[in-house]
Amino acid sequence: MSVSAPTRLTPPGRMTPFRAQRIWERNYLVYRRLWKIIFTGFFEPVFYLFSIGIGIGALVGDVTGPGGIPVDYTAFVAPALMAASAMNGAVLETTFNIFFKLKFGNVYEGILTTPMNPRDIAIGEIGWALLRGALYSITFLIVMVVMGLTTNWWALLTIPGAVLIGFAFGSVGLAACTYMRSWQDFDLVSLVTMPLFLFSGTFYPLEVYPPVIQQIARVSPLYHGTEMLRAFSLGVFDWSLVGHITFLVVMGLIGARIASRRLDGLLRK
Repeated sequence: MSVSAPTRLTPPGRMTPFRAQRIWERNYLVYRRLWKIIFTGFFEPVFYLFSIGIGIGALVGDVTGPGGIPVDYTAFVAPALMAASAMNGAVLETTFNIFFKLKFGNVYEGILTTPMNPRDIAIGEIGWALLRGALYSITFLIVMVVMGLTTNWWALLTIPGAVLIGFAFGSVGLAACTYMRSWQDFDLVSLVTMPLFLFSGTFYPLEVYPPVIQQIARVSPLYHGTEMLRAFSLGVFDWSLVGHITFLVVMGLIGARIASRRLDGLLRK
């Protein structure tokens, strides 16, 4: 009976962070020559921020922010666009790029001839998406500071907050990628991310929506990410923040579990 090389040579064992780190090293070696691609999901939210700051923000003035305090409209929108930037980076990394590696590049078949296993690949790719999200968040925070949209030290918490958003969306994105059969399936990615971007409290306080839309928006993961980053950026905290963080953590863990199992089944066929 013939046995495929990945199945024969990959030893059983638990995933270790040290083995997963090899995925990060490989991706770094690839992207250091293609560094411009890293920022593809970053520019759209930044352009939105500039257009709002220059035009719409001057017309709208103040809106009601967390805790009922009045907030300049541009400062209200900026953390939401930062959350969208983290979402875009994680989703792009764990869908388009992973699909190519999985279906066309035959990258993982070669990796499995080493002591690494599918769980190492899953955690390594999700970890790389987190690094990408962290890069987006740091750069976006610098833009916010330069534009005078945040002045308190609590805003530094937006960086780990954006990484958490990247973990949630990256895990689910990787899980979804394992179900995709062709490039046409990626139309569904935009079909999901665009409504999340527009109707997750990004541009307006949730209270302006009809009650039905409010209830739908409250189960949006980007809404929880937006509210979390908005609280950090403005330095306004309450107990709802615990719920937002818990939602994203649970979403990320479930997505990572599904992605690990699906990759294990696909790569060991």
